[in-house]
Amino acid sequence: MIAADPAVYNACDSNMGATLHMQHRTWPHPRIICHRGGGTLAPENTLAGIRKAAELGFGGVEFDVMLSADKIPVLIHDETLERTTDGRGSVAATAYARLACLDAGAWFDPAYRGERVPTLEQAAKTCVELGLWANVEIKPARGFERETASVAAKLVAELWAGTPPKPLLSSFHRTCLEAARAAAPEFELGYLTDRIERSWRESAQQLGCMSVHCNSEYLIEAQAHDVKRAGYWLLCYTVNDTDLARRLFSWGVDAIFTDRLDLFPPDFA
Repeated sequence: MIAADPAVYNACDSNMGATLHMQHRTWPHPRIICHRGGGTLAPENTLAGIRKAAELGFGGVEFDVMLSADKIPVLIHDETLERTTDGRGSVAATAYARLACLDAGAWFDPAYRGERVPTLEQAAKTCVELGLWANVEIKPARGFERETASVAAKLVAELWAGTPPKPLLSSFHRTCLEAARAAAPEFELGYLTDRIERSWRESAQQLGCMSVHCNSEYLIEAQAHDVKRAGYWLLCYTVNDTDLARRLFSWGVDAIFTDRLDLFPPDFA
């Protein structure tokens, strides 16, 4: 895929000047966010990964949430179990009692054998205990978009009630963001996209999002400036190169998601 040409992007954006800008607010959260918990240093989407991030001094983690067959929000990225556990089949078709017995660590390293698939409740309590800010990505199985977002957002509101810092809820799915806003209107929403498309501002505004999260591979400087001028926070994934990170920060990017916790010290930004 080829990144957009800055000249073309500017031309396409020239008619958007009349759009109301949001009031700009300084990004209040960590600028280096640990992708899927511990990045490459621990099995993804596990409590061990979250603890690894805290152990290394990081202040923020990102993880994915999906529903089990009995509607328990759990931390997992794929719709199937094979890649990150010793189980088989669909997450959405597997009851939590079964998920809780699976090994979610041995695939990564024998030292993590016995690490389990955590629930959102377990992850939230761990973040609160360790003082970590969280980006909760709503990652629904196909056909469960609205239900996943509604259940997860309601639980987030309960688990973080009166306990700062409040997490940010994000998703690639418009339906998820709509449902999350309805279920937990007091929480900030992040508009997740691969590329900054022409209609990004209209979509983010309609969904009530405060931040835009995009693939660092396709972002160009003109787009970064446009997002920031409009008053949105801008986050980039997945940044595993320090030179790229410096360039993105120079463009005004507020935070990055990284797997390489070994390359980025917590105070890198």
